Amino acid sequence: MDRVRVNWQIKALLPIVFVLLVGLLLFTVATVTLQSPERHLVLMLAADGAVIICGVSIGAVAYLIHGPMIEMQKKVALISEGNLDVAVSFAQRNDEIGDLGRNFNHMTKQLRESRKEIETMHRTQMSRAEHLATLGELATGLAHEIRNPLAGIAGVIEIIGRDLPATSPAREMVKDVRLEINQINRILTDLLETARPHPPMMMRSNLNTTVEHAVMLARQQVLSQPIKIELLQAPDLPEVEHDSGQIHQVLLNLLLNAVQAMQGAGTVRVEIGERDSCASVMVSDTGKGIPEEHLAQIFRPFYTTRGNGTGLGLSLARRIVEEHHGRINVTSVVGQGSNFEVLIPFNARAELSEAS
Repeated sequence: MDRVRVNWQIKALLPIVFVLLVGLLLFTVATVTLQSPERHLVLMLAADGAVIICGVSIGAVAYLIHGPMIEMQKKVALISEGNLDVAVSFAQRNDEIGDLGRNFNHMTKQLRESRKEIETMHRTQMSRAEHLATLGELATGLAHEIRNPLAGIAGVIEIIGRDLPATSPAREMVKDVRLEINQINRILTDLLETARPHPPMMMRSNLNTTVEHAVMLARQQVLSQPIKIELLQAPDLPEVEHDSGQIHQVLLNLLLNAVQAMQGAGTVRVEIGERDSCASVMVSDTGKGIPEEHLAQIFRPFYTTRGNGTGLGLSLARRIVEEHHGRINVTSVVGQGSNFEVLIPFNARAELSEAS
C-alpha cells in the first residue's frame, strides 16, 4: 500500500503542539492546589498562551519556509517546461534557505550556459554535416569522372609496357607509372568509401587469410625498397565474424602508412593474436613516429601531415572497425616508430545485442 502523504507544515507543527499539550498537562497538575476560580483563570491564560504560540509558529513557518518552498516549486515547474530564465527571490537571505536559493540560481545559470554551448555545437555540427555532404557529392562525381580516363591510361600503359624491348630502360618508367596509377585508384576508392559508405557484409572466416592477403599486396609495393614486412600468424585463432574486404582495406592502409613513415631501411611487423575477448592485429613499424600533439587528430577526415596524402585513410579505417564493433588503438614514440592495434570481436552481432 502507498504511504499516507502528510503535509510538511503539519509535520513541522506536530512537535510544537505536542510540547505545548504536555506543558499544559504539567501546568494543570501543578495548579491543583489553587482555588477553583484562580485555577480556571490561570489555566485559561495558559491555554491562550499556547494558542498564541501555535499561531506565531504557524506564521513564522509560513513566512520563513512555506513561501520560499511554493516559489521554488513554481520555478521548478517552469524549468521542466524549458524556461531556464528563472531565479528565486529569497537568495539574499542569510540562512540555509538563502543558501538553497543561491544554489538554485547558480544551477539555472549553469543550465543556461550549457544549453547555449549545446545549441552552438549543434549549429556547428549541422553546418559541418552539410559541408561534408556537399563534399561527398562532389567527390563522388569527380571520382567517377577521373576513373574512366584513368582506366584508359592504364590500358595504354599496359600495351606500351608489353611492346617495349626487354632491355629498354623505359620499362622502369612504365613500372613507376603503374604504381602511380594504383595510388590514384586507391585515393579514389577512399573518396568513394567516405562519400558513400556501405555496411559490412559480416561472415565468419579465418582472419589469418585476410591479413595475409593484405601483407602480400603491401610486399608488392616495397619490392624496390629496403623495407621488410614480417607476418606472425595465429593458427589456433578462432574464426572471426568480419567483412574480409573491408578489414583487408583497413590493414592495407595501415601497412602502406607504416611503409611511408620509414625513410630508408626498416621493418614492419604484423602480429595476429587475441586480447580482451577480441581478435587482435598489431601493425608496428620502425619509422619516424607520430608527435603526441598529432595523435589525437590522425583519425579526423582530411587531416594529414603528408604533402601527398588525402587524410581519409585512417578516418575510413576507424569507421570500418567501429562498424565491426571493434576499435583501433595507437601508440607512438617519435624516432622509434608507431604501433596500430585493430581489435575485432569474434562475434560482432553478439556484441551488438549485448550493447542494446
